[in-house]
Amino acid sequence: MVTVAPVGVWSYVLHLPHDPRAPRVARQTLRAVLAGYGMAELTDVAELLASEMVTNAYSHTKGPAAMRLRGLDGGRGVRVGVWDTDPHIPPPFDRPPARYASPGPAPADGEGGRGLRMVREWADAWGGSPLGDDLFGSRGKVLWVELTVPGPPASVGRGRCPVAGAARFSGSVAVPPRQ
Repeated sequence: MVTVAPVGVWSYVLHLPHDPRAPRVARQTLRAVLAGYGMAELTDVAELLASEMVTNAYSHTKGPAAMRLRGLDGGRGVRVGVWDTDPHIPPPFDRPPARYASPGPAPADGEGGRGLRMVREWADAWGGSPLGDDLFGSRGKVLWVELTVPGPPASVGRGRCPVAGAARFSGSVAVPPRQ
């Protein structure tokens, strides 16, 4: 059976070892993909948010992580999802997914928690989902954010991979459906 992805929908997955260099590698990958799809204006915020989520995965788990980049319909934005091996969803992502929701102030006496609050503040949409055990032993959680480009959709040729030397990925990764 042949499947066809809608125009403007693409997906890349970057597998990250438990390594302090992982956030830098994630930022470099994200920068290349966004530039290749004509969304360079999202780069600064996307790098900041992805770096925070990947750093959290490195800091709070002992296992690997993965970052999935998925183009939103029509080439108007990107969803950045970060999977790690810990099933605990940290606040404020432990609440239902939302669009344009303010996370509220961080606890004044808390030593952490400000980074993910910043992620929620800057993202157009955000969410988190725990993942159960599956046939392949994947469990943990996925935290995700969406960023959108204002204005008309970016123009990318049908079926063309604009990132030089990159392989197209069209498989599925357990990321919650868009709300």
